[in-house]
Amino acid sequence: MRDRSIVVSVCLLLAIAPMIARAQVGIDEDLLKDISAIKAIDNHAHPLKYVAAGQKPDNEYDALPVEAVPPFPLPFRIRETNPEFIRAWKELYGYPYNDRSPAHLKELMASKQRVLDRLGENFPAWVLDRVNIETMFANRVAMGEGLIHPRFRWVAFDDALLFPLSNKKAKAANPDYNGFYPGVEKLLKRYIGDLGLSTLPSSLDLYLKTIVTPTLERQKKAGAVAIKFEAAYLRKLDFNNPDRTIASATYARFVAGGEPRANDYKILQDFLFYYLAREAGRLGMAVHIHCFSGVGSFYDQSGSNPLLLQSVFNDSSLRKTNFVLLHGGYPFTKEVSSLMSKPNVYGDFSLQTLITYPRELSETLRNWLEMYPEKILFGTDAFSLSPEIDWEVVTWLSNNSTRRALALALTGMINDGEIDRAKAMEMARMALHDNAAGLYGTR
Repeated sequence: MRDRSIVVSVCLLLAIAPMIARAQVGIDEDLLKDISAIKAIDNHAHPLKYVAAGQKPDNEYDALPVEAVPPFPLPFRIRETNPEFIRAWKELYGYPYNDRSPAHLKELMASKQRVLDRLGENFPAWVLDRVNIETMFANRVAMGEGLIHPRFRWVAFDDALLFPLSNKKAKAANPDYNGFYPGVEKLLKRYIGDLGLSTLPSSLDLYLKTIVTPTLERQKKAGAVAIKFEAAYLRKLDFNNPDRTIASATYARFVAGGEPRANDYKILQDFLFYYLAREAGRLGMAVHIHCFSGVGSFYDQSGSNPLLLQSVFNDSSLRKTNFVLLHGGYPFTKEVSSLMSKPNVYGDFSLQTLITYPRELSETLRNWLEMYPEKILFGTDAFSLSPEIDWEVVTWLSNNSTRRALALALTGMINDGEIDRAKAMEMARMALHDNAAGLYGTR
């Protein structure tokens, strides 16, 4: 019996030894230095436009701002007590302290204001220069002052086009839906007004012809490189390619009022998603899809599993459309890795750069690098947490985490004999810059 216990113990040690070795891999500081020198393309962010003194605060940084839903717990790393934010303040504004006392934070905000006064509308570009980002893709309702091409490129929100009928039933489902749906309804009215119209047309065919396609064409003309869906905050991502007849009948019956049955409304939404995706492909715009654990106390995590999108990616009519799974699908990161086998599916690891620490992120990146290195896209998901932890501070943290995580992943691959240093640098350039440049034609 004792001999058997010894054998079992040895087998267990042999089994876990590779995991222990991988977890303890250090970082090649020279490799990190070279990776830090690569100019990056940020595939996903929410930068704020420059707002001069006395002007209205920027409220177009997201179509579904988190302020619309009831308070919810923040992940540990993006709570205001994270000391990494102090490092960012030091780097960006010369903050001389190691604490966040009210008096010191007041000095911080005064320092930032002096920078804003000096730079004016050049402030957003200054932020990119400080973190070695060449181009940032701005996910915004509209661009604004200081977010100037080519340093900033637009990604437009188009969830609003999926929900043209009454959303009363959905809003009653939970407090998060009740907070988010008014945002898409408001944006749809804006898109209709931008086209010189005041009401929705009577048929689905006319809705497509006079609202949907013209809106995408306007966005393309205004410089959008992609359109984005945050649909997982509003419903599950189980989009199927339905019969147009049912979609048309549902639209015609309820466009003037009334409550469609949930299943019938879903069929209409699914039809519109496929139509929008095909039109985006025709216009040369990628389709970005939020796939992440999400914010809010009532978020349906299973509803954002990227595997729900398999029927979309396997549809032959959509093969001219490039899809980007945002945030790496966290926690479904290996599911995203498997979906990269589709010729038109890419993964960006934004937000993981903020929620997880570099060691954890490096494990995801190593898996992706070992599978489809040409499909990986860097993104910061920079956004404003507070006046002190504004979008430029989040950009700094996300960018810093990314480069450390890449260095950790590639150091491990070099140490295990999978690649040499030259290949490691090639892979780093691909993830940080070249893959995005090829996908969006920004070389």
